[in-house]
Amino acid sequence: MSAWTFIAHTEVGSGGAASISFMSVGDIPSSYTDLVLMYSVKPTDTTIEGIYISFNGSTSNFSARYLEGNGTSASSGTSIPRYIGAFQGTTADTFSNGQLYIPNYRSSVAKSWSVDNVTEANQTAAYQDIIAGLWNDTAAITSITLTLNGKNLAQYSSATLYGITKGSSGGVVVS
Repeated sequence: MSAWTFIAHTEVGSGGAASISFMSVGDIPSSYTDLVLMYSVKPTDTTIEGIYISFNGSTSNFSARYLEGNGTSASSGTSIPRYIGAFQGTTADTFSNGQLYIPNYRSSVAKSWSVDNVTEANQTAAYQDIIAGLWNDTAAITSITLTLNGKNLAQYSSATLYGITKGSSGGVVVS
């Protein structure tokens, strides 16, 4: 069986922050097979923005495909590199939520990743994104950073990182 193990949690304090990062020594140990990053974010203003990732400080060699619905229509195509979903600040005290899954983060080949993200809003334009991506780099992932498009994350935005350990039976046990 496989097991999910809590690694670290970060929450934005008062005044907001430009990013959420897992980059300190020990934030991403090499003892797991896969990583899962669960996040809940909101901008400090009332705009609709995108959430972006970087691995090991790199913003290059990313590619992705997406499927997105916005409450009135759906679209698909090649995603903006590093884009992992929309979020909006138009509804007070409401956060957008998502999950970033990174299998084989220590391998010496390109890293695939996937995202399931949803905005929460009391309006017509609420976004749902499913994204499949690739970071074409052979380095093991040792840091992950979430940023916005030039905006700050609001207080209480948070992210929690889990490690998944490969098991022999193929099942998953949450611990």
